[in-house]
Formats: sequence, structure tokens, C-alpha cells
Amino acid sequence: MVKKKTISDTQLIDRYMDYVLEHHKSPDSVYAFAKENNMEEAQFYEFFGSFKALEQQIFKTFFDNTLTVLKKSEEFQSFDARNKLLSFYYTFFENLTANRSYVQYALKKHKNSLKGLSLLSELRKGFTAYIADLDIKTLDLKQEELEKFQKRALQESAWIQLLLTLKFWMDDTSASFEKTDIFIEKSVNTSFDILNISPLKSVIDFGKFIYKEKIHPNN
Repeated sequence: MVKKKTISDTQLIDRYMDYVLEHHKSPDSVYAFAKENNMEEAQFYEFFGSFKALEQQIFKTFFDNTLTVLKKSEEFQSFDARNKLLSFYYTFFENLTANRSYVQYALKKHKNSLKGLSLLSELRKGFTAYIADLDIKTLDLKQEELEKFQKRALQESAWIQLLLTLKFWMDDTSASFEKTDIFIEKSVNTSFDILNISPLKSVIDFGKFIYKEKIHPNN
């Protein structure tokens, strides 16, 4: 009997991503996937309860890898909340770009379906916790329940902003996805300007960019 190889969760993720990109579908079963990779089926379940759980962890891994890179930077530690969020976006989308074929496959498979969002459930937990840790300054409402509601609303709106950026990136065909970089800069700066009740200049600027890209893309 051939001795089965030991394997890590990272190796499982890599092999799963390779499989779906080569076959344009998920493996037929955990048993078949394990056999193809010369491992025991039980070894898969040591890390993931199903392919769905593995797929969810893939997007969380992109998030975790982003934070790992950022935390190694001394410069990042000195940034304010706005620049920490900008740095997160740029680094996160660099990770996505390095795995664009898989991300496109995984999300387009659930296009126009709420099932697609379930793939991002672990990413959502990590990202909203990250937003909470940024300690973004909001209005001083002088009431605990309103403060809690405001913080939850901030986390939810930040999550929606990330989804919108993800959708823009998926549709972006510009060289090096430079339009996504512009989208990130303008959307994050606009969000912080609104929180700070600053002048509407960046709001108008962002609106012009969206109008040009989505309504008159060839101008």
C-alpha cells in the first residue's frame, strides 16, 4: 500500500484552486479529490468540513495574507485610519490580482445570486473586525446605544464599499487595473470626508469618475 502524504491546509487550498481552474468545476467528491492527491479522505476533514468551507477560507486567506504583509511594515503602524484602510485595499487587491483567474471563476459562478456572498462570509467577518480595530472617528452622539448602532453601520457600509470595489475590479480591463486603484483612492477618501463632514469636493470628484466609467466609458 502506498503511504499517504501529509498535507497542510495551505497545500489543500492550492491544490483545490488548481483543480477548479484546470477542470472548470469542483471535484466530484472529497474522496476523489483525496485520491487524486494521494492522501486519506480524513486528512481533508482535519481542516475543512466541506468544499464550501474550503472555498470560504480561500477568501479569508487572501485577507489574512494582506494583514501579514501590512503588519511587517513599520510605516504602516504609524498611519492614520484613512491611510491604513487605503494600504489594506491596495495590498488586498494585489493579492486578488495574483489569483484573479480563481477569483473570477469563483464569483462569476454565482453571478446575480446571494450564494456568491456566502463564499465571502469568512472574509466579511475578518474585514468588519479590521474596520472596528481601525477606530475610525465618528460623530460623538453622547448615547451608548446610538454609538453602537453607528459603529455597526460603519462596519456594514465599509463592507458594502469593499463589495463594490470587488465588482469594479472584476469588470476592470485597464492596464495593471489602474482604474481600480483610482476607484479605491476616490471611494476611501470620499468615505472619510463624509465622516468628517468635510467639503463635498471629493464626493463630486468621485461621482464624476463613476459617471465617466459606467455611463460614458469611452470618453
